[in-house]
Amino acid sequence: MMSRFHAKPEAQGQGMTSQRARDRLVERLRSEGGIRDERVLQALRSLPRHLFIDEALGSRAYEDTALPIGNAQTISQPWVVARMTEALIEHGLPKKVLEVGTGSGYQAAVLATLGIEVYTVERIDELLRVARRRFRNMGLNLRTKHDDGRMGWPEHAPYDAIIVTAAGAALDPALLAQLGEGGTLVAPVGGPSAQILLRLRKTVEGVVQDDLGKVVFVPLVSGIL
Repeated sequence: MMSRFHAKPEAQGQGMTSQRARDRLVERLRSEGGIRDERVLQALRSLPRHLFIDEALGSRAYEDTALPIGNAQTISQPWVVARMTEALIEHGLPKKVLEVGTGSGYQAAVLATLGIEVYTVERIDELLRVARRRFRNMGLNLRTKHDDGRMGWPEHAPYDAIIVTAAGAALDPALLAQLGEGGTLVAPVGGPSAQILLRLRKTVEGVVQDDLGKVVFVPLVSGIL
């Protein structure tokens, strides 16, 4: 058997985007990253992350790191995607989720793979067009909109859950208003030098907030491009 250290470059490249590479990533997320929800791990195992980034970066697709996707945006680190998804569904699998910041489409695809009805908003038209093509090619049925995501998507509210994939200085009240009773919102909050991942749950007693730790996200910007 040929050693993987002596594989031809093209074979090695295929290996870097193979199912085995996905399996290794999932095992790292489980053993080193503390991700416990098997539904989330299975979704990441089944989704080809290399299809959500530029082909030139394909060999890095299953590293646990954020990668550039153009327009000064990134595809989030797999651990962050897994952690946010786990936090979002911990208290029950939501039926309908709003995502603010489609980006590459990877986070939305993870949610859709879990059987969730996803509404995703992106302010950068170029990124959204590419993400829509990916969704079609993969047979994923998601609702998408080119708009300023800070205002959410009120026409389809209330949502069982909301996930925000860029960091604002504070949570916009318009988003909380679109979260249904018993719903969960997960979002990074803070400036470029200090951000935390927050989870808010709307209960009959009021809003319950959990600090899920430090993170680094691109800033949540207003307007559309």
